[in-house]
Amino acid sequence: MSRVAIMGNGPQELLPDLSRYETMVDVWIGADRGALTLLENNITPDYAVGDFDSMPAADIDKVRKSAEVFNQFPSEKDETDMEIALKQAYRLEPDKVFLLGVTGGRLDHALINIQLLYSIVGQGISGIIVDCQNIVEITGPGTHTIKHDPDYSAVSFIPFTRFVKGLTLDGFYYKLADQTVSWGSTLCISNKLISDFGTFSYDEGILLVIKSRDI
Repeated sequence: MSRVAIMGNGPQELLPDLSRYETMVDVWIGADRGALTLLENNITPDYAVGDFDSMPAADIDKVRKSAEVFNQFPSEKDETDMEIALKQAYRLEPDKVFLLGVTGGRLDHALINIQLLYSIVGQGISGIIVDCQNIVEITGPGTHTIKHDPDYSAVSFIPFTRFVKGLTLDGFYYKLADQTVSWGSTLCISNKLISDFGTFSYDEGILLVIKSRDI
């Protein structure tokens, strides 16, 4: 199993504890200023990609000299630096991709980064967004097991499609049986597991699963 972590350009104060991921990540990719963020956290990027138009020349040179592979792209392009980083990750054929530093800051970037999870799953890869307050995954129909995380104990389910049909929750404080959940419904916000593991299942749609905590 191989795991790739991509560091974006989000606010550093929203990053999770990176020491939690150093032992489980095989390849680190820095997207634009995210490569500098890795260096500032004592992690050498295996790949640094992007247009680097938000960085002064001295910082770009630092990243160029430190990264194992440095690829600079034009600032006028048809894809974000994060999507470029994802394409690099796909070439490595990982089993899992962590997206870090992709929340906070500009809302347009945060929203499209969540949508990029759909692209990752479409490649047959597990994709996870992590910040200091949230873990976000996207799932398809079927039965899924979810593990209690004491650091992110609140669990919410948000429809990614207009409807999610047949949603059933077992092992949760608020149980649910064969319900249809639609856009705009808050029915499945702020639940919690009552044991170490729980399951959720549904028949149709795409679901965002968010583990979170208050800070």
